[in-house]
Amino acid sequence: MGIAVLTMKASIIEVLVVLLVTGIYSTNILTKKVKRPKFTVPRINCDVKAGKIINPEFMVKCPAGCQDPKYHVYGTGVYASYSSVCGAAVHSGVLDNSGGKILIRKVAGQSGYKGTYSNGVQSLSLPRWRESFIVSESKPQKGVTYPSTLTYSSSKNPAARADETTKDYEKSSIPATTTWPITLTQGPAIPVAEVTHRVLPKPFPFAATVTSSPRPHPMGLRSQEMDLWSTTTHTRSQRGPGAHPGEMDVWKPGPALLDSGFVPKEELSTQSSEPVSQGDPNCKVDLSFLIDGSSSIGKRRFQIQKQFLADVVQALDIGPAGPLMGIVQYGDNPATQFNLKTHMNSQDLKTAIEKITQRGGLSNVGRAISFVTKNFFSKANGNRGGAPNVAVVMVDGWPTDKVEETARVARESGINIFFITIEGAAEKEKQYVLEPNFANKAVCRTNGFYSFNVQSWLSLHKTVQPLVKRVCDTDRLTCSKTCLNSADIGFVIDGSSSVGTGNFRTVLQFVANISKEFEISDTDTRIGAVQYTYEQRLEFGFDKHSTKTDVLSAIKRVGYWSGGTSTGAAIQYALEQLFKKSKPNKRKLMILITDGKSYDDVRIPAIAAHQKGVITYAIGVAWAAQDELEVIATHPARDHSFFVEEFDNLYKSVPRIIQNICTEFNSQPRN
Repeated sequence: MGIAVLTMKASIIEVLVVLLVTGIYSTNILTKKVKRPKFTVPRINCDVKAGKIINPEFMVKCPAGCQDPKYHVYGTGVYASYSSVCGAAVHSGVLDNSGGKILIRKVAGQSGYKGTYSNGVQSLSLPRWRESFIVSESKPQKGVTYPSTLTYSSSKNPAARADETTKDYEKSSIPATTTWPITLTQGPAIPVAEVTHRVLPKPFPFAATVTSSPRPHPMGLRSQEMDLWSTTTHTRSQRGPGAHPGEMDVWKPGPALLDSGFVPKEELSTQSSEPVSQGDPNCKVDLSFLIDGSSSIGKRRFQIQKQFLADVVQALDIGPAGPLMGIVQYGDNPATQFNLKTHMNSQDLKTAIEKITQRGGLSNVGRAISFVTKNFFSKANGNRGGAPNVAVVMVDGWPTDKVEETARVARESGINIFFITIEGAAEKEKQYVLEPNFANKAVCRTNGFYSFNVQSWLSLHKTVQPLVKRVCDTDRLTCSKTCLNSADIGFVIDGSSSVGTGNFRTVLQFVANISKEFEISDTDTRIGAVQYTYEQRLEFGFDKHSTKTDVLSAIKRVGYWSGGTSTGAAIQYALEQLFKKSKPNKRKLMILITDGKSYDDVRIPAIAAHQKGVITYAIGVAWAAQDELEVIATHPARDHSFFVEEFDNLYKSVPRIIQNICTEFNSQPRN
């Protein structure tokens, strides 16, 4: 019986254990929380454009290396949807070149997109596009669900998008008739090179070593050879933001045009090919590069120089609404390789640069500058008149002729001269330099803004971005010849008794108001003044005051004379005492203000002024004879004669006078 009781107890214990275990397991099942699937950020390649992705807001992960200029970006801050998503992220500063996660939000299309250089990426300008997007840091907003898979506008070549296709999708055969859009899920990456079939140009033929050819003596050129190159490649990090030609895409019709992602049908209907940039409107300059083709530079250095030019072109964003560029090569004699209107975009320019061959000879820089001044910046060669003229002179070592005088003429013609001197004279070589301190004697200003001294050809690439920034800073291109900084302006002021003291002060304020509009210095616009009655008096000449402050103070100090009105004699006096000392390269402007009819003849002096190249503006007040004003004024009189009934209304004519001066300047030949 005891055994039976023990057996029963054991059975009961087993049952209790089973029930206990079962209860615990059941409780775990009931209380266990169901885990949500983890959100995975889709990964894309650098060449994926926002317009190919249908989702209005999404997060993506970009790979490293999207700073490369072959991934085109259009705009600044707000980007056209034809831009590389990851390239725009680098340009905006949200990512660096190492890649990472970003948030993209689609916005409406813009009427224009401004290209800028930022964070190692040169974005391009675009007149308009149908859709835009904004890049921000990958901080998800509360309540917003972002897709872990992206919806694309085309199903063709899906493998071209890394990490967005499943293994099953890769293995399947995609019928040609598959309709779009199609959603692609994540999977292993497939190299882009296998699907894009891009055509690349031949890289520049850099050799393993670069040696300099001996410079000829006794012309003063160094004779030692230098080892400039120790590797077979020239890495992108060495060259800065410019791309190696081997990395540049060549435009070809067909699949490569659409970057294997295929432009959406809406985009194809309006723009079936990649938009051609009109150029950066914030860098509207006419640019000439004077490149060194002398024998002393050697073939390898010449190739490095060409690569530097290609990098500059890439950074500039060439186009008709932005910078235009031509190249002159010099040796014994200069020759134009191509002018400003030969190539109107960066890609064509880079192709043309690759084909340039070295001329050889001496380094006659002065002769080259003179050639550019006389021949390059002309309307026939594409000079636009309203754009500043810039000449960048590249010199290996030092010139074999003098540059000071030819550079002075160039500056006074409105050309902003920059000098890039590579491997200048060492101390023991300075005895051979024909013109010491030649760069400072040549450049537009000697404040360091216009000069670059590069220690080695290997470091030339570091000059690309500083040069582009300075060339595009049009506010600082002080040698530019414009309507506001290229004239000698002589005021001929009526001080007769009929004017009166109060009105005379009003006339002087009118003279000051016009003078304020001009850039005044000894090399820019200069101001002079003559007062007349029956007699004439030189108040101050063109060379008396070289700052705007001094000129305005001198105008204020002019004293009222009082007397009769001999306007004809005053014009003749101004020609002899004022304009006779005008600089040959300056436009001569006479602005005559009178309140009455002249006691003497004005016709003969007015004709003499016209014959001497003086452009005359006649301003009449109150009792001035309008027919006499038209005789005095340069033809056509409607643009050069003005009449107001009261002295207090003189100020109203200032804007129109300035506008007419500038309109006339811009319509005239540059020289």
